[in-house]
Amino acid sequence: MLERARGILKDVFGYDAFRPLQEDIIAAIAAGRDALVVMPTGGGKSLCYQVPALMSDGLTVVVSPLISLMKDQVDQLGALGVDAVLLNSTLSDDEYAHNADLVRAGRARLLYIAPESLVKREVLSLLDSARVDCLAIDEAHCISEWGHDFRPEYRRLSGIRKRFPGAACAAFTATATARVREDIKRSLLMENSADFIASFDRENLYFEVRPKQDSLAQTLDFLEKNRGDSGIIYCFSRSQVDLLAGRLARAGYSVRPYHAGLDDKVRRENQELFIRDEVQIMVATIAFGMGIHKTNVRFVIHFDLPKSIESYYQEVGRAGRDGLPAHCLLLFGYGDTQKIRYFIDQKSDEMERRVAGLHLEALVRYAEHDKCRRAPLLAHFGEEYGAENCGMCDNCVSPRGQGEDITTQARMFLSCVARTGCRFGAGHIIDVLRGSESQKILDNDHHRLSTYGIGRELPRSEWQALSRRLLAAGALFRDPERHGGLDITEKGKAIMRGDEAFFGSIREAAGGRTPGARLVDYDETLFELLRAKRKEIASLENVPPYVVFSDKTLADMASRYPQGRESMLAVHGVGARKLARYGDAFLGVVAEYCREKGIGDRSVGEPPRHDPLKTPRFMTVGEAYNAGKSIDDLAAEYGVKTQTILNNLFHFLREGNPLRSGGIATLLCLEAERGKAVMSAFDELGAEYLKPVFERFNGELSYELIGIYRLYYLAGKTESDSPAVR
Repeated sequence: MLERARGILKDVFGYDAFRPLQEDIIAAIAAGRDALVVMPTGGGKSLCYQVPALMSDGLTVVVSPLISLMKDQVDQLGALGVDAVLLNSTLSDDEYAHNADLVRAGRARLLYIAPESLVKREVLSLLDSARVDCLAIDEAHCISEWGHDFRPEYRRLSGIRKRFPGAACAAFTATATARVREDIKRSLLMENSADFIASFDRENLYFEVRPKQDSLAQTLDFLEKNRGDSGIIYCFSRSQVDLLAGRLARAGYSVRPYHAGLDDKVRRENQELFIRDEVQIMVATIAFGMGIHKTNVRFVIHFDLPKSIESYYQEVGRAGRDGLPAHCLLLFGYGDTQKIRYFIDQKSDEMERRVAGLHLEALVRYAEHDKCRRAPLLAHFGEEYGAENCGMCDNCVSPRGQGEDITTQARMFLSCVARTGCRFGAGHIIDVLRGSESQKILDNDHHRLSTYGIGRELPRSEWQALSRRLLAAGALFRDPERHGGLDITEKGKAIMRGDEAFFGSIREAAGGRTPGARLVDYDETLFELLRAKRKEIASLENVPPYVVFSDKTLADMASRYPQGRESMLAVHGVGARKLARYGDAFLGVVAEYCREKGIGDRSVGEPPRHDPLKTPRFMTVGEAYNAGKSIDDLAAEYGVKTQTILNNLFHFLREGNPLRSGGIATLLCLEAERGKAVMSAFDELGAEYLKPVFERFNGELSYELIGIYRLYYLAGKTESDSPAVR
């Protein structure tokens, strides 16, 4: 039986091996046993019922809460040659009748349907005429009143269970505590089920919580560092979604809004644009995302606080479903907790208020946690995280309370807060410290303060980092009665008096992408050519690009350079069916590229050029450069442009590695005084962005040239701290 399952896995889905637990779950369901499966989003739940469905002669009924999920799954299965249908209100009468006929004739292997549709008399009559082998219930936590997303229509599924006693019942969820799991089993009459609880840890997700200050500026800051990536930004209200989407659009981002208040046609169109990679960013309420299988979401931002850890975990789980790194940023403000508590207090049912309050308290504890974020996140779901440092969260990458002595800077900041009357936000305090001549400062006579201009030597970004450190350490707090103005705690007063030292890091990375964001190394030029071919095919077939191939598959192609059908089958996600359907088109792109570059096939007989779990290229390049290789030598060795090597060195540097400046100096082409002016501009404006320096020189210097000078500038700073690279 398992050999057959492995054959289906490779031939139909293109995968060489099952993920943890998948094989055992499939064996249980194929044997007709009930199963409760708790597996994180992106962990491969769908395969656990799709593979048994293809092993069975009967019908697998998949209960799903959202139409978007059904369509997405049916599109993907159709691309694999699997007979899967859906029944819902979006179908025309003819389409509905056709799909029902396929079920009636026993030709459909999977039927996707919503719980409220499943209980209709005509649907039950249709299923009575078919052989139902499995009832697969997705998002099963919706059946529990203790869950974060309880839906009354799910409670009626127990009656469906009784109607088909011979069918295996498999309940799937990504977010279920022990209490919710027991409720699911009790409701679905699964007393003797096989239970499979996978680890809740998504190792490729980087978790970060930032104190919410200027949320729009913080969001723009993040997006600037992650330009070109696809992501979702979650907001609490519809009005906030519309406002933020409009501001991001005016800032030049490819963005659309999504919430229940939009016209159905507009909402569907925006969603389609996003999943088809026509739009990069979706700003949405929690109405968006459940069941969306877009695999290349590289970030999720929570602009506002979610209602619970379960909601948070489910929403961040929409990032990095291809297994590649993704960034999850939560902007945490205590004002958001008060807003949520207000809505909790409006609930009439005491039990609902109690449950909602517990959910919120757990999320606040997570946001305030000062050690590895995975520990409280996984503990909420009953899992212990054993490692002390995950290397993929803000607290592990930049531990609080550690780092250099920044007591002097902290005292300057706190003193400025005190002298301005403890009623202004961090942005205004920084303006005073840096000697701004804004009207607000002049109107308040803050240019006459002793702290005015004493912090000009630090760029704005470092003062912002310091303000966050002081807030996180409890030296400052925001006073809601003063519209979020900063006030000083007893701890802050002790630092200001000199009774207590303050340690931390305020020198932020030059970039800001997710640490470890290139676990997979590949030929970037070939990858973009493959993406263009995928987009062309997806447009012709009217399906999302990831239905053709995922980014992970394209990255593997761009690492292996397959030039024959056998070697293409060795690529992750390429099975016999997709090879037959798309193989020639992609092989053509690879073959033409390899002819131009003189590259041979590296798929058969040897592993990919770079093991995804080993050293990524930017590390190899950075280490070779520090060892003495020139930039030109490295460009020739890798067969890439000089700019690509510079990008690798910048990535190497922003991951916290020192970099020698001598080799970069050979690329500096401005006359001495002009070059010094550029360096001075970085001193004054900071090196986080190129645009301020570009504007300082009125566009006379190219971004590429400014980028070289920035790399030289930053390398010089790391070089002074690390004699090993001098």
